[in-house]
Amino acid sequence: MTQTDADAKPDREPARRTGPVTFTKQVVGELRKVRWPTRRELVTYTIVVLVFVIMVLSYISLIDWGFGEAVTWLYGTFGTPEGF
Repeated sequence: MTQTDADAKPDREPARRTGPVTFTKQVVGELRKVRWPTRRELVTYTIVVLVFVIMVLSYISLIDWGFGEAVTWLYGTFGTPEGF
């Protein structure tokens, strides 16, 4: 029988936890590597997101209105029988 990866024992010990100071230093080091957007890019991205949100909001509102009208028509046509 061959040994699968699930059955294999790790070759090394699990890594030890780092302290809060080391963690903070590592976070700051990683944040220095980040490419932050320029003001122009930020404004462009913000406008794109807002336009997309407005488009989706309009689409969902239209669908909601259509379903509301359909349900109102349905209840008006096939509503409770007369005499109740």
